[in-house]
Amino acid sequence: MFKKLLIAGICAAVLVGAGTGLWVWQGLGSLSRPVILVEPVLFNVPGGTAFSEVARQLETRGLIEKSFWVRVYGRLFPDQARIKAGEYEFTDGMTAETMLEKMVAGDTKHWSVQFIEGWTFSDMRAALSATDRLEVLTSEWTDAQIMKAVGAEGEHPEGRFFPDTYLFTSSESDLDLLRRSFQRMESVLSEEWAGREEGLPYDNAYEALIMASIVERETGAPHERGQVAGVFVRRLQKGMRLQTDPTVIYGMGDKYKGKIGSRDLRTHTPYNTYRINGLPPTPIALPGREAIHAALHPDPGKTLYFVARGDGTHKFSSTLAEHQKAVRAFQLNRRSDYRSSPAPEKEEKE
Repeated sequence: MFKKLLIAGICAAVLVGAGTGLWVWQGLGSLSRPVILVEPVLFNVPGGTAFSEVARQLETRGLIEKSFWVRVYGRLFPDQARIKAGEYEFTDGMTAETMLEKMVAGDTKHWSVQFIEGWTFSDMRAALSATDRLEVLTSEWTDAQIMKAVGAEGEHPEGRFFPDTYLFTSSESDLDLLRRSFQRMESVLSEEWAGREEGLPYDNAYEALIMASIVERETGAPHERGQVAGVFVRRLQKGMRLQTDPTVIYGMGDKYKGKIGSRDLRTHTPYNTYRINGLPPTPIALPGREAIHAALHPDPGKTLYFVARGDGTHKFSSTLAEHQKAVRAFQLNRRSDYRSSPAPEKEEKE
């Protein structure tokens, strides 16, 4: 009798164990089942959140069926329970396992903001303030406060930040992006300055940056950057004024309403290159690497003038007579004081 009871007990234990094993196997198997989502879901894990709480939130948000099995999974595989804080994006077809892998890897959701070549620092600040998901710390700061925060106390901000597309997470601020952009420009300028051509009319890399910003603003045609830089470099070498509209516009500030009049060309500002010799005191925009490279590797030649054709490109000339002919051909119907290029030599000695 005892033997029969023992055998029956063993059989029952085996059946219970088998049933339990099947139950566990099925439960853990549910973690490999794809979730159906109509649209991506953002899931935030604050710093210091316990794994069990993450599991509970996954169930509450309808991303998993039972948080119990996620907790069991975390016990069986401790490495898969070491999730990192941050905001994550879960999409249709993901499983609980892939969600956990994403959080363990710290593969957080990234957003982006773009700084465009030719923008001013003011444009850049406005873009940061209008960027969703980005913590804005500097909206009430002065430019001087920002430059101090990025490690350039007392320096002018214009042109000191590299234009590019920057990715960021929800844990970053506008100051983080400003620091990254500033450091990137420092790196790019240093690299380009180290490989510069000999005999250029710049005393330092900052002057090259000023020239690059003018080149950036003067032409939107990539193949013309070297030609434009060549014209301006030769004018500097000959002691001629640059006489370029973008510097005048920058010096006008808020007074610029889309047109430059003869009075504006005569008004003395530190940036009016119709009235000052040499380069303006600071850059006038954010130059990209190509403009910086052009400023440090200007095209050789004899051209000293250029005028807009009206199609985004320019006609380059070596002599005043050629330039005047080009002006008549391409700018006949424009206002008489319009300038899209350095003015003729006879106007430089006003």
